[in-house]
Amino acid sequence: MWRALIGFGRLVDRLSEGLGWLAKWLVPVCVAVSVVNVVLRYLGRFQGRALTSNRYVELQWMLFGAIFFLVLPYILKHNVNVRVDIFSQHFSKKRQALVDFAGHLIALVPFCLFALWVNWDFVLRSLFQKGERWGTWKVWQIWEQSPDADGLPRAPIKLLVLFGFGFLLLQTVAELIRLGSVLAGKADAETIEAPSGLEDLLGDQADVDLGLK
Repeated sequence: MWRALIGFGRLVDRLSEGLGWLAKWLVPVCVAVSVVNVVLRYLGRFQGRALTSNRYVELQWMLFGAIFFLVLPYILKHNVNVRVDIFSQHFSKKRQALVDFAGHLIALVPFCLFALWVNWDFVLRSLFQKGERWGTWKVWQIWEQSPDADGLPRAPIKLLVLFGFGFLLLQTVAELIRLGSVLAGKADAETIEAPSGLEDLLGDQADVDLGLK
């Protein structure tokens, strides 16, 4: 049973790593779109004609939204979310695991479920704006469209709301499995992986800052 659960957790970890990798490469794309939009706007003023449109503006904020939702499970996996560890930083590793397990189970799991429930109809109405479900293979024809001129469809970015919270919930379950194995004595608290690559990004003090020492 434990092997199956650990295997599931590792699979979710790999998915979260992939989403984090995708979000990382969307950042320069978002920056590039922003720069192009600004350059075209000022060139258009100089030439006295419109060289940009709402398409660039909406693409920019949609990319930002995609980065935010894709990186949620990655942040949880690497434990780099904002934390206020006034007390738990002085706890033993096993007690820290207990605090995290209780917090994930009591707060994070219900929050993810609530977010999915609240946004379900909101997303479906956007995907099937005209009331049709599978009447056509050209699904973009029944998506919610932007009310602004030259805007982009709103449905795909709204779908990422469910996608982001869904994978955050999966990663939360993976963390519960990992923490539960520590509390059950199936794994040593010291074997909980340090965030790969974060030491290089944060410098020599990364281990101290992340509470891993």
